[in-house]
Amino acid sequence: MPEQTLGQKRTLGNSGLEVSAIGLGCMGMSQSYGTPMETPDAVRLIRSAFERGITFFDTAEVYGPFKNEEVVGEALQPIRDQVVLATKFGIDIAGTAGHQGMDSRPEHIREVVEASLKRLRTDYIDLLYQHRVDPVVPIEEVAGTVKDLISHGKVKHFGLSEAGVRTIRRAHAVQPVAALQSEYSLWWREPEEAILPVLEELGIGFVPFSPLGKGFLTGAINADTKFDSSDFRNIVPRFAEEARKSNQALVDAIVAIAAEKKATPAQVALAWLLAQKPWIVPIPGTTKLNRLEENIGSSTIALTADDLADIDNAVSAIAVQGERYSPQQAARIDR
Repeated sequence: MPEQTLGQKRTLGNSGLEVSAIGLGCMGMSQSYGTPMETPDAVRLIRSAFERGITFFDTAEVYGPFKNEEVVGEALQPIRDQVVLATKFGIDIAGTAGHQGMDSRPEHIREVVEASLKRLRTDYIDLLYQHRVDPVVPIEEVAGTVKDLISHGKVKHFGLSEAGVRTIRRAHAVQPVAALQSEYSLWWREPEEAILPVLEELGIGFVPFSPLGKGFLTGAINADTKFDSSDFRNIVPRFAEEARKSNQALVDAIVAIAAEKKATPAQVALAWLLAQKPWIVPIPGTTKLNRLEENIGSSTIALTADDLADIDNAVSAIAVQGERYSPQQAARIDR
């Protein structure tokens, strides 16, 4: 298979922040999907992504915790000025804030940024997200704190993750939001209802995580798949055996369309996202070079209006079974 190279760039909304059309979500290298990668292997994969045209890398202090930022920092240090680095604050890792596992107090944000800068081996963060909306700290205080960090050159752009429309508007009024990172894919299309219209109105970019449905849309998972004991999909209702059995119909529809396009199901799922809006930049994660190249290859697939209509007709006829989060995780989502 020839080496895939990503040449396309996109700008996140009105922010002027230019990134590769597909980014790399780095979380799975350190947690959530079974045994973490060895650091040298993860560093090699991240640098391979850059060599193939990916310039947008996503991490967070809580991934590991802390380990993922260290790995990403080591990998990107030699090419720091050529990449866009995104990380996140807002999770109460120490367990001391006492409100739904969140901590976006201004003093905590500043502490997290200083620690993240050290782990990432850099003196600025290109895109700093609030990881989850804190129900106790007003979003205006959060946005104001990030605005101050921007004025001091430690942060370039402000982002939100899994935020609702009201929160987005309130934050944006204090400090322009460059990007929202939330789940969006062919099997989680809720953002289309209210989120995408407000992002378009305000000129905010959208960075979908889990664009391949946590691996399900690749076609590599079925009802018989057994996950590693440390794989968080074991507690995700949508990945319960019965749900996977029901949801296979969605994958089968994508597989059929992919065969017609001479592409893989994952490539069709990513190409579909890229075709929705020019300011959408998905960040699929992987631990394998061949999957990285497969994902990059999605940028070369041109879906026509008829293709998009066929995909929409096929998947909208299928009711996806199972919630995307456990009740505990769902309680952290801003509405």
